[in-house]
Amino acid sequence: MAQITAAMVKELREMTGAGMMECKKALTEADGSLEGAVDVLRTRGLAAVAKKAGRATNEGYVMAVTNEEDTAGAIVELKCETDFVSGNEKFRAYVAKVTEAVMASKQTDVEALKAVEVEGETVEAILTDCIHVMGENTELARVAYTEAPAVAAYIHGTGKIGVLVEFDVEGVDTTAAEFKQCGKDVAMQVAAIAPIAANREDVDPAVVEHEMGIYKAQAAESGKPEAIQEKIATGRLEKFFKEQCLTEQAFVKDSDKTVTEYVNSVAKALGGTIKVKSFTRFALGE
Repeated sequence: MAQITAAMVKELREMTGAGMMECKKALTEADGSLEGAVDVLRTRGLAAVAKKAGRATNEGYVMAVTNEEDTAGAIVELKCETDFVSGNEKFRAYVAKVTEAVMASKQTDVEALKAVEVEGETVEAILTDCIHVMGENTELARVAYTEAPAVAAYIHGTGKIGVLVEFDVEGVDTTAAEFKQCGKDVAMQVAAIAPIAANREDVDPAVVEHEMGIYKAQAAESGKPEAIQEKIATGRLEKFFKEQCLTEQAFVKDSDKTVTEYVNSVAKALGGTIKVKSFTRFALGE
């Protein structure tokens, strides 16, 4: 029996586009013969994946879910070629399986996730099956997992945007309808406005420095005294934070309030505190 090396499996994968385990099995069955293994895969209909693997995946579906307690969440972006497939319930069932694997394993590395099993089937096998059943190339683009005292999930429209929002809560019944609505509202805000961070403290210092440099240069062109220029630049940076940081943005459902003010009003009504901790936002193809 010929020894099957990782290099042989890799080469066969590149030739056929079939999954790692399928390639290893085919090589074993063909006693190490690359050409024989290709024939084995072709016989099983797996080598057909090769042609599809080269096609562009510009469509897809983003799924975001939480556990029953709303203390953990997963988000997955699975891409395909056409909106016809992305809107198909069968395709979305595959996305749901992959999302289930993320929730169960807490795995956020795409390649490592492919080895995770769901009901006795690896994620890689699920993806391969998806390609054959749907007849289009499928690409697992991104996955994320989070845990927090409370997590809210939201899928926008036809699955083009998925959001998870993490909250810190104290003295609040997170099963209350008011809290669940608050979580949904904040997640919808993230989907609609696409903030760059939850709070200003979370903004990358390099981004802040870059923005301030631009505002200072703009202020310098005014020809006003340096002290005034500094105030102008600082004022523009404040505006930047209010536009780009979720908690400081005007709440989309009531522009007279910021998101923080809205969240605080819900917390007060529920007799506790609620703070937006962070969020994850996947937009298809981003």
